Parts: sequence; structure tokens; C-alpha cells
Amino acid sequence: MSDVTPTLVALSRWSSSVRLEQVPLAAQHAAKRCMIDTLGVMLAGSHSDVANQARSISLAVSAAGHSALPGHAECLSAPAAAFVNATAGHALDFDDNCYPGVVHGSVVIMPAALAVTQMRDLDGAALLTAFVVGAECEYALAKALTRQLYERRWWTTGLLGVVGACAAACHALGLDAVRTASALGIALSSTAATKACFGTDAKALMAGRTSEAGVIAALLAEQGSRGPVDIVEHANGLAAMFNAGVLKALPLPGAHWNLLDPGVDIKRIPLCLSSHAAVDALKDLLGSGAVALTDIAEIICDVPPIVIQNLTHNSPTQRQQAQFSMPFAMASTCLLGDITLAALTPKIINRPDMQRLMQRVRLHSSDRWSTERLDQAPEGAWVKVVRTDGGSVEGFCARPLGSAVNPLSRAQLHDKFMACATPRMPAAQAQALLEYLEQLERIPRVRCLLPYSHALEQTDS
Repeated sequence: MSDVTPTLVALSRWSSSVRLEQVPLAAQHAAKRCMIDTLGVMLAGSHSDVANQARSISLAVSAAGHSALPGHAECLSAPAAAFVNATAGHALDFDDNCYPGVVHGSVVIMPAALAVTQMRDLDGAALLTAFVVGAECEYALAKALTRQLYERRWWTTGLLGVVGACAAACHALGLDAVRTASALGIALSSTAATKACFGTDAKALMAGRTSEAGVIAALLAEQGSRGPVDIVEHANGLAAMFNAGVLKALPLPGAHWNLLDPGVDIKRIPLCLSSHAAVDALKDLLGSGAVALTDIAEIICDVPPIVIQNLTHNSPTQRQQAQFSMPFAMASTCLLGDITLAALTPKIINRPDMQRLMQRVRLHSSDRWSTERLDQAPEGAWVKVVRTDGGSVEGFCARPLGSAVNPLSRAQLHDKFMACATPRMPAAQAQALLEYLEQLERIPRVRCLLPYSHALEQTDS
């Protein structure tokens, strides 16, 4: 018999015992930034078509409960609320990313943590701790599986997100290490997601289902259900079946805080993160006056292979395609100056000048992208603008504004939150909610955190 501790057992021993006072203040601060951003984009997406569909189904088939649906008046059972809220949070693809696993972490973890802490009527410290636990467990497992998992074309948010959601839910439920390990095993037993969902409603819905699955697994384990605690290492398990057997030593959470290093990227613009470095490089070129809009003959983007793999839509006609399109990212940066949620409409995407400029964008990956370069700029970009006179200018961006090493300022994060929240509630209520989130550990009851989300429902613009 092997004396190696299974990965899920190691994670559960840490996650079930950690307390908020053991989490460095810097990591708590980073977690609160992620939670502010996630709740903001959740509100922004709460009335999107796909979120409305998820909510409609959940209202029809799920029990009422104490877990809120931000942007709506109803409360549902914890699993149903996690499903609806994670779907809403990912509906506009404006939520954060973390490079261990290349996952949208917070959008799956926060809805699970929020739903369970509201279900059990816990305080803000419990919510914050559950979120930290979920994030650190998911990112630690992602590191052990290496970036290869994402490069093998699995959509790691759906594949690994159940670990973050489940670990957060288990901590909020107060499960011991044995039951937490079983819950994680249950959660991973049916997990899977492919990048074929990109550009479709399935992507947001799978984020929702992943968060829901994590909550259900935790609740099942609380009742005594047992799961395969060795599923990561098992011959028929996660590493073997999904990752060609690649599994490095688990970096134990608590010894290193992934929320701080490598940190989490919070999006400045509502496009796939793979386009952000190219957008910032182009903005710098345009802002320098080195090229005028009327002089652009061609825009050439030299990017890592993973960027080409992610940005599959060269001639988008609707929002979800445009968010995964480098031609749209470049053309809209030129024509609009900046990209907002309001710009992601068929009318703007199909403007004749937008479509014409998109045809001038070229995407390729050169031998510049060595392993060392990729470590420094995993989704970086060299952007060359060729002028009509034959001359050209070139710029490089390794990490865009909003990345962990080049973070949004507090004011910029607040501006993003307010822009996302105010279509769903009055500005004064949105500001109050933001201030509550900044002092989350002092909130006595999480159920009282979101009266501000129960504003009168407004019709989408």
C-alpha cells in the first residue's frame, strides 16, 4: 500500500482547519478585491439572456431558500443560487482569471461560498474565509496538474472549478477533513468541460453548473456520502485521464498564498483575457501619435499559441463571438477608444467600418515565444501597425492593466463595480454594498449583505 497522502486528503486537512486569523492580511485584501469584482459582474450579468434562462429554470424546479440572487428579489436553495449566480457572473465574460490552471476562479467559488454562508446564516468572516479556502485549494491543485491541462484544450474553469466551489462550501459547512476529502472526490467524479463551449451560452452555464456541483457535493458529504479521495492520482482518475499522467507535487496551501503570488487578474475590459495585452499595446501606439486611424493598412499581432487557440472568431457578428475575437478587439480599440459592455451589441459589432477594419487584422505566433518568454508574458503580444505608406510601428505588452503584476487601482476597481452595479440598483445602494464588501470580515450576518441587490428589477437596455 502506498504511503503517499492523496492530493484531496492533503487539501482537506488544510482547508478544514484554517481560520481567518491565519490568512495574511494581504491575502484577505486580495480576496476582497476578487469578491468585489465578482459581485459587480454578477450584477451586470444578472439580467442577461443566459442568466435569465438559468433563473427561470431554477425558479421552476428548485426550492426556495435563504440564498440571494443579486439583481433579483428571490432567494433560492444554496445549490440553485450558486448555479444562477455563477451563470450571471460569467455571462458577460468580465470576471477574473488566475494563471494556475488558467481558470476563471472567483466566479465559481464566490457564488458557492455566498450561497452556503447565507443558507447557514453565517457572518462575513465566514464568507471571506470560505472564499480564500476555495481559491487556494483550486489554484494549488491547478499548479500540481500544470498548465498542460489547459493546453490540452480542457476548459479548466469547468474542470477544476468544482474543487474551489466545493472546498469553499465545505469550509462554510464546518466539515472535518474526512468529509471534505469525500466531498472533493464526489465533486471531481463527474467534472469535465471542453473549450468547444467558447462563444456560446454553454460557457456561462457550465460555470453555473460547476459552482452548483461543488455545493451539492459538500452537502452530500455532510450527510455521509463518500467519494474517491484518491481520484487525482488514481489510474482511472484526473491526472491519468485528463492530463496524460502529469501530476507534480502539490504545493500545500498556507505555505504559499496563490492569491498573492501569482495573484489574480481582474479584467479592465469585457473581452477574453487573451486579447488584453494586444489591446494595451495597440492603445499605446495610437496614444503616442505614431499612427493615425486613417493610415492603418494592417494590424499584425504576434502572440503565444494559446491566444490563437482561444480567440477563434475572425469575423464575429454577435457579442459572444466578439469577446473571443482578436480582430474585434483591435478594430474596436481603434474605432471606439475603449471597449465597454455597451459596445458589445450587434449594431456596433456589425458596423461597416468595424467589419472592414477587422479584415485588416492578422494573428500569428512566431519563434519569439520561448518557454522563458511565456513565463513572463503568458498571453502577451507584439503588435505591429503597418501604415498605408508602407512604414510600420510596433509595440509590446507582457501583462495588461488589470493583471496581478499591473493591477487596477482601488479607484479603477470601484469604478468598474459601480458601472456594473448601477444598472441594477440606485447608485447610493451600490456604493453602500461596495463599502460593506470592503469591510466584509466585520459584517455580522451575510444574509443582510445583499438587501441592496433586491432593488426593483429593471428592464435591460
